[in-house]
Amino acid sequence: MRSNLKRSLVFAFLLLAVYSCKKDETPSTPASQTVAQIVFTSDIHYGQDRMFRGAMVHADVVNHEFVKQINRVPAFTFPNDGGLNAGKLVGAIDELIITGDITTKQAVGPPSVQSATRSWGQFNEEFINGITLKNAAKQNTGLWLTPGNHDVTNAIGNWDPMNPLTDPDAMVNIYNMMLAPANPLTNSTYNYTTDKINYSREIVGVHCMFINMWPDSVARIWMESDLSKVSSTTPVLLFTHDQPDVEAKHLTNPNGNHGINATDKFENVVAEVCKDGANYKVLSTIEQRNFVAFLQAHKNIKAYFHGNENYNEFYTYTGPDNTISLPVFRVDSPTKGMISGSEAPDGIGDETKLSFQVIVIDGASKKITVRECLWNTAGAASPLVWGTNSTISLN
Repeated sequence: MRSNLKRSLVFAFLLLAVYSCKKDETPSTPASQTVAQIVFTSDIHYGQDRMFRGAMVHADVVNHEFVKQINRVPAFTFPNDGGLNAGKLVGAIDELIITGDITTKQAVGPPSVQSATRSWGQFNEEFINGITLKNAAKQNTGLWLTPGNHDVTNAIGNWDPMNPLTDPDAMVNIYNMMLAPANPLTNSTYNYTTDKINYSREIVGVHCMFINMWPDSVARIWMESDLSKVSSTTPVLLFTHDQPDVEAKHLTNPNGNHGINATDKFENVVAEVCKDGANYKVLSTIEQRNFVAFLQAHKNIKAYFHGNENYNEFYTYTGPDNTISLPVFRVDSPTKGMISGSEAPDGIGDETKLSFQVIVIDGASKKITVRECLWNTAGAASPLVWGTNSTISLN
């Protein structure tokens, strides 16, 4: 019985690797380009309400203003902060990266939340059709997406009552856009167990990996395969939804039949079965140690970018045992900010702290500069204001 179960798990992991191991081999920037610029944000949360400019409004109102501010970035000048392109006009934006939670869990409420299909429609209208940025070749700026826990939950269900019970529309659209399968998925053919959204892109000599939710042991099968095609001297950046010290509640339920239920409250949005205990509030120490071992084996992974916790912070991840030092960039949410929005202690937040990040990558010098960009310091009339910044070496 145990050997059959073990064989089944091995087969499942291999199947996941096969389904995930799709990659666009086309470089995103021409070989002659050595500097690239990226706008990075996360947790757009269509379906969420928040207090914004004096009124309680839906996320589509906030995100409409947010997109307008993103579109203004090229006309502004970088600060004289010693970072890459300091003092220069921003100009071209090569890519826009959003690391998940495009939708909000379609909870019955109160308050009730709209379906993932409705939220994706609003995202499509604003971010896909409304972004006017251009890259260095004067083509439309690329859009790179990863899913978040709300996107996954809408697809697979939750222990909290939802209406509809499941709606995979956002996951299907992200999968089809990013992996471009020969036979696009539909809402009726989508299967979260096999249809993981893992892919990579090259930009000015830097390898960018986009990971489904968090780099757990299932994702790392795909990552090992992908990195085997990359020189050990090529810098690697990770983009994903969850922070390195992943929340245990996002892991797969270790109890009973591993299902999603109101007693255990695990969300099963990360394939890794929780090994640290039966309670969803435990620390993810074992899972992190395994991830740290992977990082130690791949020392060309130089930085980690994520959302989920909804505030801007540049920090260093040292692992549960303080055995590594990985630069990490956490980005704010336009709706659910822990400082700037609805997740603040007062439930309103300081909307003058709303921000996104602008990343400059220099492939020749192997450096990146990440700058916080505050976009609502004075309401509708706001200029873009540069906040904190960090420059790190990718050597």
